[in-house]
Amino acid sequence: MQSTLGAQHVHDKHPRLAKGDVLLRAEKVVKGFPGVWENLILDEVDFDVRSGEVHVVLGENGAGKTVLANVLSGFYSATRGQIYIRGKPVTIDSPEDALRLGVAMVHQEFTLVRPLTVAENVSLGLKKNSLSFPIGEVEKKLSELSAKYDLKVDPKARVEDLSVGEQQRAEILKVLYHDPDVIILDEPTSVLTPTESQQLFSILRGLADEGKGVILITHKMEDVMRNSDRVTVLKLGKLSGTKNTSETNGQELVRMMIGPEVPVLPRVRPSAKGKVAVEVNDLYVLGGEGDRAVRGASLTVHEGEILGIAGVAGNGQSEFVEAITGLRSVVGGKITIFGQDMTNRSPKEIAMLGVSHIPEERRRTGTAEGLPLMENLMMKDYRISPFSKAGFLDIPAIKKHCEKLVSEFEILTPDLDKTEARILSGGNIQRMILARELWKEPRVVVASHPTYGLDIRAIEHTHRLLLKLREKGSAVFLVSEDLDEIMALSDRIAVMFNGKVIGIKESGETNAQEIGLMMAGIVK
Repeated sequence: MQSTLGAQHVHDKHPRLAKGDVLLRAEKVVKGFPGVWENLILDEVDFDVRSGEVHVVLGENGAGKTVLANVLSGFYSATRGQIYIRGKPVTIDSPEDALRLGVAMVHQEFTLVRPLTVAENVSLGLKKNSLSFPIGEVEKKLSELSAKYDLKVDPKARVEDLSVGEQQRAEILKVLYHDPDVIILDEPTSVLTPTESQQLFSILRGLADEGKGVILITHKMEDVMRNSDRVTVLKLGKLSGTKNTSETNGQELVRMMIGPEVPVLPRVRPSAKGKVAVEVNDLYVLGGEGDRAVRGASLTVHEGEILGIAGVAGNGQSEFVEAITGLRSVVGGKITIFGQDMTNRSPKEIAMLGVSHIPEERRRTGTAEGLPLMENLMMKDYRISPFSKAGFLDIPAIKKHCEKLVSEFEILTPDLDKTEARILSGGNIQRMILARELWKEPRVVVASHPTYGLDIRAIEHTHRLLLKLREKGSAVFLVSEDLDEIMALSDRIAVMFNGKVIGIKESGETNAQEIGLMMAGIVK
């Protein structure tokens, strides 16, 4: 008798195709949304993925990459067009349909239920055993998959207690549990270190070698050139072209994405430090399970300085940032901001000192998804002049301000006061948060993964903005697992490992290799 735990899909009845045979093909796919302009619609896009290949989808924020992935994986239904699986026309109206046909997706924005364990999240997509909930068998299989693919995560851990990197590993394991023929991953390396990213690409290449088709959405050109077989570029919802990776280069792909002008990312320029802006002394912070996530961390950041904080996910960076911004209680130590003891003060009190926060989890922490874009942009500033006078909101002033931010930060949206934030792409939500937090040149910026999910143009804009703020005297905490970003922007680099700051280096006196070793706990 076949177990009810298995991934019982139609594709199990078919043998693996020969390498190069088309597993999935989309013809003239169109997707529209009520109230959203045509630039956000997939416009007759052709796409296919073959057995044994890693196929990358490139494009700017709002180009339609995630929408295409969501159509292929059943989270959206196509407005028009046809999808074929193994040459046969199919209708995919739900993720369940997609899984049955052998297509699964790892989303950029996690879909895990936070109060449940990793295994319980996987069990939600399975048929229940007639006698008992099969959680033990699920935990066992997840442990086997975790060991096989070296994706370290405890199946019994609650999602809300996991770091962002660990949550992403859990999402990948949840997909691998179903043994799909086609795996779609949306920005999977955004929260991974270079070592973890390369490990993931080794896994994806192994899956392709097994005969699976891997569809990868990424903004990292180095990842594209090193790890893909073909590249499809979308621009404003239309197909810009498909290239064999071996027959193209990064410059050509960027031109296909954004046109002839290729932005050059900035590099560190000498700066003069000012007085100490934030001082953290012997900080202790508890994690979600009551353990010490931050253990005696100490550091300072000065006015006119970018302090990079590097570390593998789960080493205390998230809890450290939440303590500084008032989102998590401190159980030991002291946080001083411009000479004032702000330990365990509220987020509002800390923000009133001129501290802006770009959160790690943009949808859960940085956005009120059910509110319109304009209200999200104004949620920190509606009380102040010129947006409020004598207790009344000045709507024309608010709207003019928001229109300026939308233009400056290139936020793609149909309108300001009707479009709910949840409709925006992940990249455009990040642009919205950056606009809200940085427009008034804050005295301190606490930026966790500020370019997560952004395209190359938006990354360049964000980097220049952070450098401009530094030049004007802002103190910047830059938390990132992208070593290129850390090395390019930071004046000094602090490395966190196992809840401690194990070393601080001047950026001009170190290199990515040394920082990478420190992130692994190796200090020379």
